[in-house]
Amino acid sequence: MRKLTYLAVFETDEGPGISVFFPDVPGCVSCGDNFDHAFEMAKEALLLHLYGMETEGEQEPFRTDKLPKIEAGCMVVPITVFPDVFNDEINNRRVKTTVTIPKWLKSVAEVEDVNLSRLLESALKETLGITNKPGGVQ
Repeated sequence: MRKLTYLAVFETDEGPGISVFFPDVPGCVSCGDNFDHAFEMAKEALLLHLYGMETEGEQEPFRTDKLPKIEAGCMVVPITVFPDVFNDEINNRRVKTTVTIPKWLKSVAEVEDVNLSRLLESALKETLGITNKPGGVQ
């Protein structure tokens, strides 16, 4: 299981809240109402950003241990995430899809207490020859 740690810069300014950015992960930014909230939001932003990069076939950003230059009122905090756990949760999340079947067939299935979602999932796995969850594709 991969464990990644990136340095995050927490910034406060005149406005309410705390902004967060990752010097080693360009484009990954977040914010929160207070430090705890900003920390949780930064973790989520980092996980989503890394997931998007992986989905697009991009390499994960190079991590430096060098502390970035920061202004007064800022704080550098390491944030550790487990992308494989997150990716598995995202890939196995149930999603809605619309299918069209005859009304009479749906009525019979309801009378017989057939779970259409389970049936479709089973039929797709059988049609695609899937016996287990393949790695990386759920």
